[in-house]
Amino acid sequence: MAHERIEVDLPLAKAYELLCNPVHYTKFLDRIDEIEKVNSQTFDYKTNIGGEEFQWTTNIIDNLRNTRFAWITINGNLNQTGTIRFTPLDNGKRTRIDFSLDYRTFFGEPEEELANFIEGLSNQLKADLGKFKDLAESDTFKDEQTEEKSSEVTA
Repeated sequence: MAHERIEVDLPLAKAYELLCNPVHYTKFLDRIDEIEKVNSQTFDYKTNIGGEEFQWTTNIIDNLRNTRFAWITINGNLNQTGTIRFTPLDNGKRTRIDFSLDYRTFFGEPEEELANFIEGLSNQLKADLGKFKDLAESDTFKDEQTEEKSSEVTA
């Protein structure tokens, strides 16, 4: 499991808005190729690791506005769980984001490429959150294509 913490120069509500919809994650999670919204709580993920395609479906299990957002895998060939916690700083002008992400196989030990993917998760998450911070603070996080696909997620 990887856990990283960053502070962003965004109000809490804005940081939450950017991170409460998984379709946006491909903008900064470099190792995720595609995320499609199935319904308001369910999302299909795809990525390629070592030439093998991995697909999984997640369900939002916790969506406490401006506080916490979490999901678990319900189907697929890779198990991903995640939790994002939001803490206001400087009277709400800035936000601390705690992002936890974990990948596991459903059965047995992972093959070498997948094992390397999982082992490198902490370093990758740190880089990914740096990318999120840059995009979010420069107000270039969302684009038209993602905007069309997204709407507020409820749980």
